[in-house]
Amino acid sequence: MSHEKIRNVGPKSAAWLRQVGVRTLDDLRETGPVATFLKVKRAGFRPSLNLLYSMAGALEDCHWTDLNETTRQALLTEYEAANAANPIRNRWEKSADRSARRDGGGKVSTTEIGEENETDDGGVRELTGSGGEFE
Repeated sequence: MSHEKIRNVGPKSAAWLRQVGVRTLDDLRETGPVATFLKVKRAGFRPSLNLLYSMAGALEDCHWTDLNETTRQALLTEYEAANAANPIRNRWEKSADRSARRDGGGKVSTTEIGEENETDDGGVRELTGSGGEFE
C-alpha cells in the first residue's frame, strides 16, 4: 500500500482531499480523479479543473501541465457526464426544494428561485438615467 504524498497537489487541495477521504495515491487510484473531483465539489469546496488535471497527472506520474489535450478532454467529458447524471445543486436550490416539499409542491425550477428569464425579473428593475431624473 502506497502512503506517498499525492503529486501535483498543494496544501489547500490536500486538505480538501483529506476531507473527502482521499489521503494517499492508492485512495486516489481506487476512487479515480473524476469521482474524487466530484466529491470535493459536493463537499462544498470550489476547485478549479486544475485539481482534476493534477490528480490525473499524479496517477500518470507526470506534472499536470504535461497531460496531453486528449487526456484533458476525456477527463472533462467524463466529469460532465457524471455531473449531468447527478448534478451538483447549490444551497439555494436545495433550500427551495425543501420549502416546496414542505409546502406541498414539487421541485422548484431554478428560474423560480432567482435566475432571470424574459418574463420574470423577480420584481427588480434596473434604474437608468442621470442622477437628476431620480430626485
